[in-house]
Amino acid sequence: MIGEVRYYRGIHKVRVVTQSEGHWIVEALENFDDCVNEEKIVVKVGDERIVPPNLLFKSKTLPPMVKEHSYELKMEKDVQRMIFEDEKKKTMQS
Repeated sequence: MIGEVRYYRGIHKVRVVTQSEGHWIVEALENFDDCVNEEKIVVKVGDERIVPPNLLFKSKTLPPMVKEHSYELKMEKDVQRMIFEDEKKKTMQS
């Protein structure tokens, strides 16, 4: 796996330099912006970074979508139901 090309956060192309139990060292193959401790940094080609392996993907992908809170989904369904019932009453009265 050393020397293998992966995608950091599913977007940025990097090469695996070393592996250990908790973190891997990767080399950037393209320039990109990253956020470390809520501080924006610019990563340049050739820079090495220590990253957790769960942020490295074998193919370029979009990050998973954030799921809405179940309460919000339930409320949205209730609002849609109420609108449907209100429209149904209006059509019956006409």
